[in-house]
Amino acid sequence: QAPIKATCEDMSCKTGFPEDVHSAVVSRSVHGGQPLLNVRFRSCDGNKKIHFGSSEPEDFRVGEDGVVYAERSFQLSAEPTEFVVSAQDKETQQEWQMRVKLTPEPAFTGASEKDQRKIEEIIFPWQQYKHSSPLKRQKRDWVIPPINLPENSKGPFPQEEKPGHQCIRSDRDKSLSLRYSVTGPGADQPPTGIFIINPISGQLSVTKPLDREQIASFHLRAHAVDVNGNQVENPIDIVINVIDMNDNRPEFLHQVWNGTVPEGSKPGTYVMTVTAIDADDPNAQNGMLRYRIVSQAPSSPSPNMFTINNETGDIITVAAGLDREKVQQYTLIIQATDMEGNPTYGLSNTATAVIAVTDVNDNPPEFTAMTFYGEVPENRVDVIVANLTVTDKDQPHTPAWNAMYRMTGGDPTGRFTILTDPNSNDGLVTVVKPIDFETNRMFVLTVAAENQVPLAKGIQHPPQSTATVSITVIDVNESPYFVPNPKLVRQEEGLLAGSMLTTFTAQDPDRYMQQTSLRYSKLSDPANWLKIDPVNGQITTTAVLDRESIYVQNNMYNATFLASDNGIPPMSGTGTLQIYLLDINDNAPQVHPKEATTCETLQPNAINITAVDPDIDPNAGPFAFELPDIPASIKRNWTIVRISGDHAQLSLRIRFLEAGIYDVPIVITDSGNPHASSTSLLKVKVCQCDINGDCSDVDRIVGAGLGTGAIIAILLCIIILLILVLMFVVWMKRRDKERQAKQLLIDPEDDVRDNILKYDEEGGGEEDQDYDLSQLQQPDTVEPDAIKPVGIRRLDERPIHAEPQYPVRSAAPHPGDIGDFINEGLKAADNDPTAPPYDSLLVFDYEGSGSTAGSLSSLNSSSSGGEQDYDYLNDWGPRFKKLADMYGGGDD
Repeated sequence: QAPIKATCEDMSCKTGFPEDVHSAVVSRSVHGGQPLLNVRFRSCDGNKKIHFGSSEPEDFRVGEDGVVYAERSFQLSAEPTEFVVSAQDKETQQEWQMRVKLTPEPAFTGASEKDQRKIEEIIFPWQQYKHSSPLKRQKRDWVIPPINLPENSKGPFPQEEKPGHQCIRSDRDKSLSLRYSVTGPGADQPPTGIFIINPISGQLSVTKPLDREQIASFHLRAHAVDVNGNQVENPIDIVINVIDMNDNRPEFLHQVWNGTVPEGSKPGTYVMTVTAIDADDPNAQNGMLRYRIVSQAPSSPSPNMFTINNETGDIITVAAGLDREKVQQYTLIIQATDMEGNPTYGLSNTATAVIAVTDVNDNPPEFTAMTFYGEVPENRVDVIVANLTVTDKDQPHTPAWNAMYRMTGGDPTGRFTILTDPNSNDGLVTVVKPIDFETNRMFVLTVAAENQVPLAKGIQHPPQSTATVSITVIDVNESPYFVPNPKLVRQEEGLLAGSMLTTFTAQDPDRYMQQTSLRYSKLSDPANWLKIDPVNGQITTTAVLDRESIYVQNNMYNATFLASDNGIPPMSGTGTLQIYLLDINDNAPQVHPKEATTCETLQPNAINITAVDPDIDPNAGPFAFELPDIPASIKRNWTIVRISGDHAQLSLRIRFLEAGIYDVPIVITDSGNPHASSTSLLKVKVCQCDINGDCSDVDRIVGAGLGTGAIIAILLCIIILLILVLMFVVWMKRRDKERQAKQLLIDPEDDVRDNILKYDEEGGGEEDQDYDLSQLQQPDTVEPDAIKPVGIRRLDERPIHAEPQYPVRSAAPHPGDIGDFINEGLKAADNDPTAPPYDSLLVFDYEGSGSTAGSLSSLNSSSSGGEQDYDYLNDWGPRFKKLADMYGGGDD
């Protein structure tokens, strides 16, 4: 029976997967991103948007085109791998499912010839239908074994080796004319054009060399249609595996590998791991690597200090004797070879492993000498007196090299400490407490040095090194010191000048130096009350001691004295003398305040006063207050009553006292022994008061007046204001004088201004500008001026000559006469020698020296120009006629 072709007209369309279970054969080794198969989904409505999913999303992913990809690289087990592929309509959320079963690729080694012939032709599965029965369920597709092609084939292309092996055929091509095609990545999808098929014969060919490292397998789908394009067979999946060839060398992840190993490590100590990768198939010999050590430098103490695991690349030690002090670094050349290390067929590559031997504390510090020496001046601190040097073979500036010093004896009082220099590792013996030469002249210290970390186990050396330090103390001149300091003296005030107060002496701590006695001097004496004897330190007074002085605080007076020796260098010390002054009754009490105000009537008129005494108990209060008997008006008008030990109340005795200012004497006596009393004047202002007992403003002002301080302040302000006004006036006058002198008294030889000056002067001076312009208006009415009398005249005045006759203008001139009149007057003026400017000395502003015109001062001298020709002056006009006659030799 021939297969029957089912068409769309023979059955109703049903959306969904065409089968419940889809089986496919794939290679046993699956790589991430590798396409495995293509699932078919029939959609009766071509506009449906279908989303595919996988029940094992961590292993498999289904693309939008139905291609199933591997999400990761893994090995398929011998048993079939099953998972579910789902399809969901994005709009209606309707879902369809199909179970997929993957079977690993079978081994073809040793297969029978019959089996090989079965593989050579890929026959499409067919469907069985009965003519009169409805559509039957489709039979399961055949499982087509993968096709294996080697990579890097040299062609020629298209390559058609073993024609039967790549031939796709349908058993219906005997009755129908069919057309074959393939789809999928490598055919009509990127990378396109790798595989082509003969549409008539179904011959499948490869067009270019394959590279397994880029694509390890191709998943194609074969189709068979008639000449009208109708599908006559269900598409079948074809898997093409690329067979790996050893075309890639191993590559190390790093060309240089760095590792460390502690010195003294035992054999078998792990050092580091080197790793190389091979792009070839890791499950085949092409990608199986083996490692080995090619060389070791240096080769001491053994040429084989390390070994490497040939499969994992782990480097470990195999010999003892690692010593950083001898060899600090080893360099290994590591080789990786594929083909499981086959030196004949495998490809190799090398890398460098640098192994640094790290330091451990296997060497203690050792002093360079058994005894160190130093010296220090007495009383000096923070001074380095000795440097302790050690040697340590360990790596510098590490805890195994850094030294720590400690004193084990010779310093019970803790006067020294030892610091470590971080750069040189030396021990710096430093003085931290002052040392007295007179007490200790030498110290012998015992010190020990050890590292910051303990020695490594198994080291035979002692953990520390010891040495002694001999320190000599140098005697220096020390400052004298007063004993006691400060010195307290109790003394009654009032001690007269010239009295001996006390003796204040100092001591010199230098008992072994040959020095003379100390000399004393005064350093501080605020009130200048004291003096000290420079030899014996006896202090006497130069003034009376007063407890109430401003220099005495809390009954205590302080003075400072200086004691100096004659050592080299000279030294001095200070001492403070404190004088506690005892009070005596040397001050009489006074009234406070000095002024008061009361009303002129009896009530209310009480004034509260206070007695003030600079002395202290028992020479102060309580005080006695009384009024004197003389004058009699005091007791007649006033009365005083003590209200406490320090306070009293003064009030009117009479009913009315006229307003004014009254001086009321008050006698105050203290409680001292003997008593001290004084009469104090209290200025009382009596005024008219309002109903509240307060003085009215007018009476207060009239009665009180202005105080002395206020009057003095007002006068000072007035005087200062007058001085300021006077200074301003003097300054203005001086500035005017300077301005005038600057304008009139300018020495031409000293003036260096080079400016353009404006003159505003066209005649001989101000007098020459006094023109009578009335001639222009009524010239016929002008009368001749009287001739000035002969006398002393200015040099720039008009000379006395006969006045020329100027044209006279008629009283009723013609409109054109003005122009003629001016022209005639101009001609007359040009011929008039008396017209300005005159030949006289004129004063003009100075424009600077160095004029090219020369000086005009010699115009009157006939001898200065005797050799020159001045005839050209006749050409200059009537104004220069006089000069032409004088110098040109004319008759006039």
